[in-house]
Amino acid sequence: MATHISMLLLTGDRVLKFRKPVVTDFCDFSTVEARDVDCRREVELNRRLCDDVYLGVGHVRLDDGDDATPPEPCVVMRRLPADRQLSALVARGVDLSGPLQLVAARLARFHRDAARSPEIAADGEVGAVRRLWRVAVDELRPHLGDPDDQRLLDEVERLAGTWFRGRTALYAERVAAGQVCDGHGDLRGDNIFCLDDGPRILDCIEFDDHLRHLDTVTDVAFLVMDLRRLGRPDDADAFVQAYREHAGTVVPGPLLEHGVAYWALVRAKVAHLRATQDDPHASAEARDLLHLAHRHLRDARPRLILVGGLPGSGKSTLAATAAGHHGWVVVSSDRVRKELAGLTATTRTDDAFGEGLYDAGHTAATYDAVLARAASALSHGETVVLDASWGSAANRAAAAALAEATASELHQVRCEVDADTARSRLEARAARGDDPSDAGVAIARALAELADPWPEATTVDTSGPLDVTATHLADLLR
Repeated sequence: MATHISMLLLTGDRVLKFRKPVVTDFCDFSTVEARDVDCRREVELNRRLCDDVYLGVGHVRLDDGDDATPPEPCVVMRRLPADRQLSALVARGVDLSGPLQLVAARLARFHRDAARSPEIAADGEVGAVRRLWRVAVDELRPHLGDPDDQRLLDEVERLAGTWFRGRTALYAERVAAGQVCDGHGDLRGDNIFCLDDGPRILDCIEFDDHLRHLDTVTDVAFLVMDLRRLGRPDDADAFVQAYREHAGTVVPGPLLEHGVAYWALVRAKVAHLRATQDDPHASAEARDLLHLAHRHLRDARPRLILVGGLPGSGKSTLAATAAGHHGWVVVSSDRVRKELAGLTATTRTDDAFGEGLYDAGHTAATYDAVLARAASALSHGETVVLDASWGSAANRAAAAALAEATASELHQVRCEVDADTARSRLEARAARGDDPSDAGVAIARALAELADPWPEATTVDTSGPLDVTATHLADLLR
């Protein structure tokens, strides 16, 4: 058996793992001394997770007795049953709910106890993580002969660059929270064995410490990527939930998705290396992984979505439905206005348009608060839906400036409906008394008269079924 940098000799109840005398972009095993150092490092690091598997370093002559040639170092391991490998369980369609719970619990304990230091934390800062991305892109690019693959990698590079430009606060908070540790760095299904007495997680990255110093969520993202690649997305989601419960920590969705994309890119490079070593399936796997990286970066890109329109246009219902379906953050100006005034969301007021809670000062404060909340969520990689009338060009310009400052895509949507439908909705809402908005027909008319032109917006007719309208909106935002 062989990988791109190692050869495995299976002997009874033992595995001897030899380093290939190769030089790659990320390691140099050209000398016996370098291979010996790396074997010792592998044993030391992997005993953190499974000390009963990594037995030590041996030395074997591979040269038919030529005493002039030094013996070859190898990692000596206990041989584990191949049919209990996690990737083998996936291939057989085994229910993974139990095994993944145990893997998540083991990984959470490992992360809790893993080494931390200022030097390790530095590798989790935004600049360091961005450099890893650049290295991954630069090392993959020479392997891509297809112009379409090159263009796809260009788009991956652009999306990743945009992500990093606006997410400094996210990485700083993760570092400050102690979430960067000396982790595993290669959490693939091939490296996990689900035994009766618990999982064994093998083969962490040993040849470069910086590649192993990472955010705990990024470590988790490797197995998420592998499970999705293997066609088990539900199991990937269940694993994340189990890890969240065992670790007792937040797993930021955008950071997880970004990690999935990164590992897909890294594994695409590894697959291309295997292709140069005559692996017949490696090139197709590399292309699939590149597409996986691109898809996750696109899906996880932060967007600021303005959903506006007059009262009764259906904007609040559409905003809440779209946000709920996709897991986006939604901020409602009606709710924020009431909150700033110290009122519950459904407390009704009799203030007329331009007076009391709806005067210019309260309205300006409301939009400022809405944008401030959006800024926080966008800086953490979230997509944000802002539900407001957005009749003021000045308020829309402030939103556009926020999107630019947080390197987020800006989408502007104006909801429209015929006057009779709008009036019917407003009357029904007033009768229920359960909506944060106090706007009635009179306020709707006043807003319509004062509204600035909004040529940048895409108009959406909300008179049809809500699910159809929400699907149409999602299509517009792809």
